[in-house]
Amino acid sequence: MNQAQQAGIVYTASAYMMWGVFPLYWKLLDQVPADEILAHRVIWSFAFMMILLYTSRQLHNFKETFKELMKKPKQIMALLAASVLISLNWFIYIWAVNNDHIIEASLGYYINPLVSILLGIVVLKEKLNFWQGISVLLAAVGVLFLTMQYGQFPWISILLALSFGIYGLVKKLMNMDAKIGLTFETLMVTPVALIYFLLLMAKGTSSFGTASILDTLLLIGGGVATAMPLLYFAKGAKLIPLSMVGFLQYIAPTITLFLGVFVFHEHFTKVHMVAFLFIWGGSIVFALSKTRFMVSHQPKLRKSRSVGM
Repeated sequence: MNQAQQAGIVYTASAYMMWGVFPLYWKLLDQVPADEILAHRVIWSFAFMMILLYTSRQLHNFKETFKELMKKPKQIMALLAASVLISLNWFIYIWAVNNDHIIEASLGYYINPLVSILLGIVVLKEKLNFWQGISVLLAAVGVLFLTMQYGQFPWISILLALSFGIYGLVKKLMNMDAKIGLTFETLMVTPVALIYFLLLMAKGTSSFGTASILDTLLLIGGGVATAMPLLYFAKGAKLIPLSMVGFLQYIAPTITLFLGVFVFHEHFTKVHMVAFLFIWGGSIVFALSKTRFMVSHQPKLRKSRSVGM
């Protein structure tokens, strides 16, 4: 393994570890409504990204990209869609953490890679190999079991998986620089976030500046906490194979699950265990689906080889 790959693993693993411990950060703000946290997360993420573009001397690239976008209404709509999707994902996650649904949130990010596979098949016409098909089937059984046992659909998990999965698809289709793309995404929703923040200030119900100094600093720091793992991930993912990225991405929901069970003492039932075993099984099969060993042992390849002989 060369130095570039080692650096890629460090950057990517660091991003997933940051995402994994996010519940610890948002729990510090559990007295602040999720919609207000989201508004500040958007505003301060945009402010942080603008500072980052300035210090890295990429403001010129940002302006040039802006001029090009004005000539491409379809790309503007794609950016708007990405902005709405990531904002929805952030809101659901914050609400889930601060309303004691951390286990369901972790389940969503275990399912997310499998949602990405299905989106790739349906939208990008990508082919599903045998083991990827098995991984999707196992995850589907886990979700179905959870739904039947509890009598209600795990909407938090599914919405988190769908919103982030579709967001990833939109980002892939756009193929824009990570820093500039994130800046535009936050720019798109910043006016709405600012209007909402000003309304709260006018009503006297805003926590910003009126609660403790720590709460105010945490709301501002949410912008940095949001942007850093995204930037680390964008930098690391370019240096390592996609299969390795797929394996590392399970760091985040695993940390989140452990926090939910052992730190915040959420109820983890036998039903959860059975459902998670199916989803973990699907996740492991997916992570290994493109390794040389698994590819050489998939039935479809064996059949094609025997025909060739």
